[in-house]
Amino acid sequence: MKQKIWLSSPHMSGGEMKYVEEAFSTNWIAPLGPNVDKLEKQLADYLSVKSCAALSSGTAAIHLALIVLGVKAGDEVLCSSFTFAASANPVVYLGATPVFIDSESETWNMDPVLLEEAIKDRIKIGRKPKAIIVVHLYGMPAKIFEIVEIASKYKIPIIEDAAEAIGSEYDNKKCGSFGDISILSFNGNKIITTAGGGAIVSNNKEYIDNARFLSTQAADKAVHYQHSQIGYNYRMSNILAGIGLGQLEVLDSRVESRRKIYTRYVDAFSKIEGIKFHKEPSGKYKSNRWLTTIVIDPDLTGGLTREDIRLELEKENIESRPLWKPLHIQPVFLSCPSYTNDVSYNLFVSGLCLPSGSNLSDDDLNRIIDCIFSLLKR
Repeated sequence: MKQKIWLSSPHMSGGEMKYVEEAFSTNWIAPLGPNVDKLEKQLADYLSVKSCAALSSGTAAIHLALIVLGVKAGDEVLCSSFTFAASANPVVYLGATPVFIDSESETWNMDPVLLEEAIKDRIKIGRKPKAIIVVHLYGMPAKIFEIVEIASKYKIPIIEDAAEAIGSEYDNKKCGSFGDISILSFNGNKIITTAGGGAIVSNNKEYIDNARFLSTQAADKAVHYQHSQIGYNYRMSNILAGIGLGQLEVLDSRVESRRKIYTRYVDAFSKIEGIKFHKEPSGKYKSNRWLTTIVIDPDLTGGLTREDIRLELEKENIESRPLWKPLHIQPVFLSCPSYTNDVSYNLFVSGLCLPSGSNLSDDDLNRIIDCIFSLLKR
């Protein structure tokens, strides 16, 4: 069998080991420690925000963000529909209800027009949302200025889900710095990884101090174990933070590599009728190109579908994946309110994520491109 080509596998630089070895040599193995402190400072500096807490996952970060913003059982939270379920699951953890907002066709992210329509509608029935969770999909910045303006108009705080978008920018400002609270993910498939982990960041230090307190089991200051609030075991370990420090050193080069991979695919397929790429709408947008995505129109490809391409790649031991199935049509969320326009559904049925890892070799890329071309020729 041919060697596996993964969609987006971890890419270690080697520089991570000095921080991991330091954690071992000083016996900082348990959660917290010097690497955690350094990672939090460096992430805050990178994003130009005031405060950061390193956590066990991006999901944990969303959960804490919702708690810090006062979301409780019975509340509603406006959520991007075209994303992974982890963006909305924490809303349900709290007994609140996600209200899903469909995408606009340029960035594929939350549609500002539908967002305002939903806010007006929920207010009209006495259900003003407590927060907005907006995602930067596949590293493409959302129309964040418009969304921030709407949120400000109705005084609804924004949780900016930049799990897929560290290194992306809008108008020369880093994604992860626009929200009242923002979250990052360092899962194994992300552009940089800590094996498993995430972070919560904000310019409001009180938010992060509260999140940090809750993430360490909400232990009160006392010589004995005392708890006045329910807490969570959500902190990042010192070892994983060491991996993160090494990865952060190469973040910019990883972004550059993924953007070059995107360009390579565009150069190969842009003249093929029926294959379209997720383009940056203007010069204000800079995507980290976490994943290169294509949309296939069978009417222009002689009947060839995204599933034909995915299965052909699978035969060659090459991993690809359909675009996210919108949350408003996921079985677990069917009873939730939604404001839709079919953009995300149409993208789901015709879109495909191509292998995009920064550790792909030229031979890997040639193999992927040749496989798709051989199918097109048939």
